[in-house]
Amino acid sequence: MADRADLVVVGGGIVGLATAHRLLEARPGLRLVVLEKEDRLAGHQTGRNSGVVHSPNTYAPGSLKARLCGEGQRDALAFAEEHGIPHEVCGELIVATEPEELPRLATIAERARANGVALRELGPEAIREVEPEVRGLRALHVPGTGIIDWGRFAEALATAARGRGAEIRTGVEVETIRTSPGELVLETTAGAVAARDVVGCAGLQADRVAAMTGHGRGIRIVPFRGDYAVLRPEARRFCRTLIYPVPDPRFPFLGVHLTRRIDGEVWAGPNAVLAYAREGYRRRDVDVRELAATVADRGFLRLAGRYWRTGAAEMARDLSLRLFLRALRRYTPGVALADLSWGPSGIRAQALRRDGSLVEDFAIAGGAHVLHVLNAPSPAATASLAIGRELARLAVERFGI
Repeated sequence: MADRADLVVVGGGIVGLATAHRLLEARPGLRLVVLEKEDRLAGHQTGRNSGVVHSPNTYAPGSLKARLCGEGQRDALAFAEEHGIPHEVCGELIVATEPEELPRLATIAERARANGVALRELGPEAIREVEPEVRGLRALHVPGTGIIDWGRFAEALATAARGRGAEIRTGVEVETIRTSPGELVLETTAGAVAARDVVGCAGLQADRVAAMTGHGRGIRIVPFRGDYAVLRPEARRFCRTLIYPVPDPRFPFLGVHLTRRIDGEVWAGPNAVLAYAREGYRRRDVDVRELAATVADRGFLRLAGRYWRTGAAEMARDLSLRLFLRALRRYTPGVALADLSWGPSGIRAQALRRDGSLVEDFAIAGGAHVLHVLNAPSPAATASLAIGRELARLAVERFGI
C-alpha cells in the first residue's frame, strides 16, 4: 500500500519550501508532503548562491521574472524581518566603463523604472561618493537591493510550513511517477507515495522530474557552474554595496561582480562555465553520462556553436585567477592579485530549448493535476515567496483544491 497525501511537492529548495508554505496558507488542512532527495534541505542552488535580494532591474517588463522578483523582494524582506533572519538593504551599482556600454545601461534604466525600481543615474564623481574605489563613466545606483543568507531563509520557510502541517522528508528521491486511477503514484527510494496532485520544484533535476509526468518536452536543464573568488579582509574596502558591470544582453548572467555578504565577506564572481555534472561543484567533478548527454544535445550544440568564443573566454578565466582579476579591475582598478583567493562554487540550472536559445523567463508547465517549475534560476530565491504564491494560485484553480 502506498503512503498517501493530498499533494506532493518534489524538491526541498527555497522554491519548493515557499510553495509548500503558500499552499498551506491558501488551503489550511491540506495533507502536503515535501520530498527532498538530499539529506538536508536547500543544499544546491539555494545554499550556494551569492546571497543577494535582487531588484528587478534587467528583466523584461511584463515578464514573470520582473513581476515576481519585485513582489518577492518585498515579501522576502518582510519575512526576514518577521522571522529574525539577518539581512541588510545595502544597495547596488551597475557600472559602465566603456562608451559602448552606455546605451545598454540606458536600456537597463528604462526597464528598471518600468518595473517600479527606484534608482539614480550617476556620473564619475557621484559614483565615487557611493563607492570610493570604483571608476566608471556612468552608473545606476539602486538603493533597494539587499543581502541575506538564503539557506537560513529556507530553514525558516521549512519551519513555517511544518507549523502549518507540512511533512518534509529528506533523503527521499523520486524515481518515477505513474498514473493510477484518481491519483499519481510517486515511486521513491523510501517507498511509494500516492497523491492526487503533484508540484515539481526540482531545480537542477527539473526537466527529469517533469519528464516523469510527460511534461517539459523541448526543454533541457544545462548546468552552468559559477566559481567565486573571495577578497581578503583587508581588501573589503573595495565594496561597500554590490557592484555589477553592465551585463551582456545575450545571456541571463550578470558578469563578474563584487558582492558583500551578510557574514561580512566580499565575494567576486561568479563566472559561468559548463558544469561536467549537474551537481558537480568542483572542477574535477565529472559525470561522464551526464556530460555526454549535454554535449550531444542539439540545442546545446547550437548554443555552443553560436557563442564558442564567449564560452572559451569563460573557461580560460575559470582556470586563471589573473584573468578573473582583469574582469574586476575594469571597474575596481585598485584590486590586486594578492587580494583574491578562490572561494566556493555554485551551479545554475538553466533551461535550454532545442533551437539553442536559453529560456530567459521563469517557466511553469503542467496539466490537470501536475505543475512543474521548468526554469527558475536567479532571481528565484528573491522571488521564492511570490513564485510560491503563483503556484498556489494555479494549483487552487487547476486542481480544485
